[in-house]
Parts: sequence; structure tokens; C-alpha cells
Amino acid sequence: MVDLQSQYQKIKGAIDQSITNVIESAAFINGPEVKEFQADLEQYLDVKHVIPCGNGTDALQIALMALGLKPGDEVITADFTFAATVEVINLLGLQSVLVDVDYDTFSIDTARLKAAITPKTKAIIPVHLFGQCANMDEIMEIAQEHNLYVIEDTAQAIGAEYKGKKAGTIGHIGCTSFFPSKNLGCYGDGGAIFTNDDAIAHRLRGIVNHGMYQRYYHDEVGVNSRLDSIQAAVLRHKLPLLDGYNAARRSAADFYDQAFAGIEGLLTPTRATDYSTHAFHQYTLRITNGQRDELQAFLTEKEIPAMIYYPVPLRKQKAYDTGKYIDADFPNTDRLIKEVMSLPMHTELSNEQLVYITEAVKEFFVK
Repeated sequence: MVDLQSQYQKIKGAIDQSITNVIESAAFINGPEVKEFQADLEQYLDVKHVIPCGNGTDALQIALMALGLKPGDEVITADFTFAATVEVINLLGLQSVLVDVDYDTFSIDTARLKAAITPKTKAIIPVHLFGQCANMDEIMEIAQEHNLYVIEDTAQAIGAEYKGKKAGTIGHIGCTSFFPSKNLGCYGDGGAIFTNDDAIAHRLRGIVNHGMYQRYYHDEVGVNSRLDSIQAAVLRHKLPLLDGYNAARRSAADFYDQAFAGIEGLLTPTRATDYSTHAFHQYTLRITNGQRDELQAFLTEKEIPAMIYYPVPLRKQKAYDTGKYIDADFPNTDRLIKEVMSLPMHTELSNEQLVYITEAVKEFFVK
């Protein structure tokens, strides 16, 4: 699904030198590379404040902590996404409220979102799933109407743009992950939080460092979540390459789109071109003829990886199944979990590989 080794070989000299420089300096925690990467990312995103942290899940948790929410407060997010988004809500004693997604874009259904708001609702976490932005105009309008915070989960969409603004910079807070397989990935764990709000940024900076603004003076309950200098050094070198990486992913997606056009029983990803570019963290098909699992097995026989993200909706996961949801409220999620399948998508896909993958998929549908 990814080819990090080939990507590394292309930048090996610069990466190795950057890592060696950190080791020789012994500035492993909060060293110059971290501060310089923070400034570089602020410039790239055109955002006032970037707060690096330990990973993308921490970024979401710290963002919620900075908003001063109380146990029992409700946070609305999508049912069809990775568990980290709902995990942090529950860890903080907040109440997760899950709603359906749009069938075509995989993003949170704004009509369902609006209907789920109660007097206890305090925040919304839209997920920019698979690399494309949710409908942020409608989400921000709803949030403003009901005085709610918006935390953008941008773990899969860094570099994507919403009407000319970078994903993660539209809501009150944006969060991302630098997990190695992400579009901008380091060589371990890493994450970042970003905001244009000075007061929120101040709280975020204290929370990531044990609640300290002055050494050994703990003004609030915090966590220990820092991006280490070696990972920052890797990210500093890869950040200028991010737009090129995303362009390569879009080029591969274009190839897939053209190859699969007109195949009955197969839907290619919908691109919301009227408001969002697509970073294609994943290239996710919908197999509508009921043969998704058979196609996956067929591709596996040909040594083509094909992944199913996500086979179980969050509301039915053992950890989060409260029994309060009605399946009729989630028609799109329940359809998608039976249809979606993601093909290899990364910066190193060759024309030969793309031809092999697409010919295999077409062979399945015409056999």
C-alpha cells in the first residue's frame, strides 16, 4: 500500500545528514530542528501557531483539553473513520455523538450533524477522510449558529486545500499526524496542532508540556507529548516535497480514474472540486455489485494489496457500542463498510505498477 523504502532512497543523503546532525548535537528534545520545523509548517499552512506533539491521537486529545470542556459535554463526529477520533473524546470523559457520512465524499453528513446538536453539544470534529476536506462552509455555519468549537481532523489530508486555504486552518483548531505512511510522514510517531487563536495556542503549548509555561510551575493538568528532534529533522526535509508528493498521488488517482471509467459495479472516488482539492491519502473505490470481498481476494492472489478502511463502524465497536444508536440513522456508513476498498496509493507508484493493478481490476469485472 505504501513504499517508504523507495521514497527514502531518493532523499537518503539529506535525511541521513539531518539525523546525524541531531545526534551530534545531542539536542534530542525541543532542539532547534523542532522550532525550525514549527516555523516552516506555520509558513506552509499560513497559520499563526503550530504546536508540534507526539502523535496525531495526542493532537486530538490536547485540542479537546484546550477547550475547557467538562465531563458529559457532547462532541459530534463521524461514525465512518478511524477510532482515534472517538477514542480521545471518551478518554476525557466527554460524550461522543456519532452521525452518518455522505455516501459520495465519505465526510460527515451536515444535515445529520445539525440534527444531532443538543444543549450539551460543545464541539464538532469533522474528519477530512482519505485526503479530501469535509464541507467546511456548512460545518462552520452550523458551529457559529450554535456557538460550537470545530476541531479539524486533518491526519489524512495535510496539503489539501479548501477554497484556497489549507486543510486544518478553517476551524478553531486543526490536528494532524506524521505517522510514517501519511502524506507527510516522519520515521516514527509525530503530530501537530495548529490554530489562529492566540489564547487557544497558549493553552495548547502548556498542555503538551505537563501544563507548564514556566519550568516546574504547573498551571494546569497537561500531558507529555513532544515531537522529538530527529523526527522534526526528517519532516523539515520532507515538508518542501509535500506538494510534489500530493501531486504524484493525484496523478496516480487520475490514472486509476481513467482506467476504471464506465465499469459497471465500480465507483471511483468522488472529488468535491467545487470546494476541495484531494490529497489522496487513500484511493478508495466503492464496489457496488456485492463482490468487494471477492475482488480483494482476487487481487491478493496477484500480490496486489487492497485494504478495507473501515470494516466496522465506530458505533458497533466493542469499546464504543452504547446501544443508543439506530441503524436506520446510518444508511451511508452501513453501505460503505460493505463496499469500500482502497488500492495502493503512494508517491512511488510507477506506470508499470499502475497498469498491472488496473488491468487486474478490469480482468475481475470482465471475467
